[in-house]
Amino acid sequence: MARPPRKASAQTVIGQLAVQIKPATVAAFLQQQQSQDLLRFITCGSVDDGKSTLIGRLLWEAHQLFDDQLATLRLESKKYGTQGENIDFALLVDGLAAEREQGITIDVAYRFFATTRRKFIVADTPGHEQYTRNMVTGASTAEVALLLVDARQGLLKQTCRHATLASLMGIRHVVLAVNKMDLVGFEADIFARIAQAFTNFAKPLGFASVTAIPLSALKGDNITQRSAQTPWYGGPTLMGYLETVQLQQQNVDRLVFPVQWVNRPDASFRGFGGGVAEGAVKVGDEIRVTGSGQIATVVEIVTMDGALSQAFAGDAVTLRLSKEIDASRGDVLSPSQYPLEMSDQFEAHVVWMDQEAGLIGRNYDIKLATQWASAAITNIKHRINVETMASEPSTQLKLNDISVCNLATTKPLVFDAYANSKTLGGFILVDRVSHATVAAGMIRHSLRRAQNVHKQALSITRVDRERLNGHKGRVIWFTGLSGSGKSTIANALEVELHGRGDRTYILDGDNVRQGLNKDLGFTDADRVENIRRIAEVAKLMMDAGMIVMTAFISPFRRERQMARELIGAENFVEVYVSTSLEVCEKRDAKGLYRKARSGLLPNMTGVNSLYERPQSPEIVVDGAAQTVGQAVKALIETIARTDRLRR
Repeated sequence: MARPPRKASAQTVIGQLAVQIKPATVAAFLQQQQSQDLLRFITCGSVDDGKSTLIGRLLWEAHQLFDDQLATLRLESKKYGTQGENIDFALLVDGLAAEREQGITIDVAYRFFATTRRKFIVADTPGHEQYTRNMVTGASTAEVALLLVDARQGLLKQTCRHATLASLMGIRHVVLAVNKMDLVGFEADIFARIAQAFTNFAKPLGFASVTAIPLSALKGDNITQRSAQTPWYGGPTLMGYLETVQLQQQNVDRLVFPVQWVNRPDASFRGFGGGVAEGAVKVGDEIRVTGSGQIATVVEIVTMDGALSQAFAGDAVTLRLSKEIDASRGDVLSPSQYPLEMSDQFEAHVVWMDQEAGLIGRNYDIKLATQWASAAITNIKHRINVETMASEPSTQLKLNDISVCNLATTKPLVFDAYANSKTLGGFILVDRVSHATVAAGMIRHSLRRAQNVHKQALSITRVDRERLNGHKGRVIWFTGLSGSGKSTIANALEVELHGRGDRTYILDGDNVRQGLNKDLGFTDADRVENIRRIAEVAKLMMDAGMIVMTAFISPFRRERQMARELIGAENFVEVYVSTSLEVCEKRDAKGLYRKARSGLLPNMTGVNSLYERPQSPEIVVDGAAQTVGQAVKALIETIARTDRLRR
């Protein structure tokens, strides 16, 4: 189903241009823009390969600059430029002050331009490895990758990384722009050698086409006109390629409509607002809410400019339905005859974007379309060597790693493989403490075990067990440095509770590591997994109606937060045994600090491994100033008071 042209005002079109069109071409452009298609492409590659210069040259050659822009460009070329008295075309794109001062690209710069045959949006992305996350951002909406290579250097690691990322992000067409040919005398052998090397490298990446073009972005060779310097080259110019490359038509057989919000301006109107991510929807279509299976008919499609009979991919609309259904932000609507899949376990390519390593078992927030949930990496199957495409073993995700991982979410999400749907296959992971985006992921497929494992309903519930025990189940989570007094206080508390007839159990760090967690060491990754297992066991014991005390260092806030959410905030009491490092070292009952200070214990919390103090624990015990008896009394009183408040 082809999308009909939609009208757009001159003010709307011109207002969206990042680089203004000359007045003489405005009228012609507006007449053509309704019938022209739009190509989104990305420039990528290693540092100083000439990406910004190439885009600037494209804008120059396409006559997309005002006279005042040209005058400003000439002045700034003298101040910031790298080409002496000549124009530095890179300054058309490098907009940040830091970019101009350093002569590099940092942020993603988007530019719009048009020719008589096609409209273009180009994303100029950084070449530095530390800004790989920005390249992923630019590639997420691109259809063609313009991969630059410096003819003097050939393929570099970052070139290979960007090619791999382009493939993972679903880009099927690549232009290998061998730039700076003027600096190697336009030697045909150099071009042929680089083109062949990339062809060999790219074979497993699955590109539909790879087109190699010899260029000089600075001089303009083979940009819009065939260069006399390359009589041995018979392929297209860069602009000729961009104007004619044929793109795969989007699949419109199904509707994918992630709900962004429930639109209810008054009691007489209730609709579901969002963007049509895939396909089309028209009045009279029967749609399904994927999560609940509810079905209704579309009776009206509302926009700011009035009602539509039909909406297509990219349109922002509100759908009014034939009956009241339970749906909200995060739900996904689809045609009733084409239901979408849901799963809570996936295998995915993950691009790690954070300085802090990604660890198995650590919880993150996942955003997939408009859906949010908690997610954990359950397995790192391997990382991809971007130079050889080999699979290498890995136990954690480091900055710029591209890895294949298994993930589990706390609830089923509507999904599809990224190869079929960028909307339902692409996700981000967000750190739960810093709220920074730490990774981008592309789903490969759902894990079969997600469909084979189902929760079993039991006849005897937690409430029944608590009634039999005569008290509520809860988890009292002690945290603090080694030697702070956690185990001593927890043991004394259990004695007191047991004397009252309560059913209790202590999960102690040393004891658990002799059995359930004997396979784990003391690296950050092992500590995360240690706490994840303990939280799961504590939850099961609490479900049995018991009062569970855990005495673990549990050094990371993220994992304590994970435990709180897994167990339930209303059932979780965090006790911070606040004993200073100096006091703990003086006690040193196990001799651990002495070993750590002598270099025999490399991962000792508080010495050479981080301990993150709780920010808002329910109870703080001063392990140095309070006696054990005083601490137990304070715990009993605080827990009782907390119970009264929670009722």
